Amino acid sequence: MSLFKSFCALLMTSFLAQAALAQTPAEAPAPAASVVSADYLIGPGDTLQIFVWQNPELSVTAPVRPDGRISTPLVGDTVTVGKTPAQLAADLETALAVYIRTPKVSVIVSQAIGALSQVQVIGQVTRPSGVPYHAGLRVLDALLAVGGLTEFAAPNRAVLIRTENGKESKTKIRVGDLLDSGDLDQNLMLKPGDVIVIPQTWF
Repeated sequence: MSLFKSFCALLMTSFLAQAALAQTPAEAPAPAASVVSADYLIGPGDTLQIFVWQNPELSVTAPVRPDGRISTPLVGDTVTVGKTPAQLAADLETALAVYIRTPKVSVIVSQAIGALSQVQVIGQVTRPSGVPYHAGLRVLDALLAVGGLTEFAAPNRAVLIRTENGKESKTKIRVGDLLDSGDLDQNLMLKPGDVIVIPQTWF
């Protein structure tokens, strides 16, 4: 009889454990780390991970279409271009609040390839082109990515052009001092959409 009771108790324990697991809501895997900084502006071609806390069925990976929108469950099409990940998350939380209680949304940029996610390096460089932006990108990184300067470059007359809130600013960069003297004050931190211009030397 004692053995029978022990067997019944074991079955009951197993049943209760399975019931508890069944009542625990499934969670979507946590999103991967973002490849960009917090002030990054989302652009067409980027890939986003939308993570809705305690709602794995609403958590998706969404590419940003050429029209600058993504599609997500319940919300449908949402404009993303020109927004930071935090701004987009807030917009999605507002839209989802109609359907679920106090939604918590995280937006992660898992792949940044859009036009807004590049730094353009033009002028007297080996391969004038766009350099994919990533958090921590600096002037020297961008120059190395395009193969360095040509023999006709005037590196100490380089200019960094940046557009923020519709206003364009120009900052002089003494790239020659950076390369020849190791002047790290010239190794400026870059932002998506920046343009580095290396002019031609004067003869």
